[in-house]
Amino acid sequence: MQHLLTSLLAAFAPACYPPPVDAPVTLPFVAPACAYCPGHRGLEYGVSPGTQVRAVSGGVVRFSGVVAGTRYVVVLQDDGLVATYGDLDRAARRAGDTVHRGETVGTSTATVSFGLRDGERYLDPAPRLGRWKRRPRLVPSGDRVARPGRPPTLQCTAR
Repeated sequence: MQHLLTSLLAAFAPACYPPPVDAPVTLPFVAPACAYCPGHRGLEYGVSPGTQVRAVSGGVVRFSGVVAGTRYVVVLQDDGLVATYGDLDRAARRAGDTVHRGETVGTSTATVSFGLRDGERYLDPAPRLGRWKRRPRLVPSGDRVARPGRPPTLQCTAR
C-alpha cells in the first residue's frame, strides 16, 4: 500500500529536485548487496563549512538531532519519500516543523550527506536531482556597473 501511495504521489511530483547544495558530489550512491551489507546509501558533497543546506522538496521534519556524533535533519516529503540531510554543523529545523522546497534545513560541516528512501528502501538520489543552469553573461568594462543576471533554471535529466 505504501509503495502504491508513493508511486501515485510521485506522478504529481516535479520532474526533478534541486540539489541540496551547489557543490560537486565527492562520494556517489553505492547500493549495498543486502539490507545490512556495507554500501553508501546516499550522496556526499564537498562543501565549505557553513554552507546552507536546502530542502529539495516540501514536507514535515520527522527528526532533527545527533546520531553517533553526526547531526541530521530527516524530512518526510510531500511526495511520500524520506529525505535525510546529514553531516550538518547546525540544524535550522526541529521535528514537527514544516519545510518548503528551497528553505534552509541546516548548515554544513566540510561535507553534506543527502539520502532518499521509499519506506525502508534506499534510493539513489542522483537520477532524481537536477542541476542549476546559469546563463553566461558578458562582464562590462570600465566603470560600468553590471546588471543582475537572470536567476538560474533547474535542468532535469531524464529518469
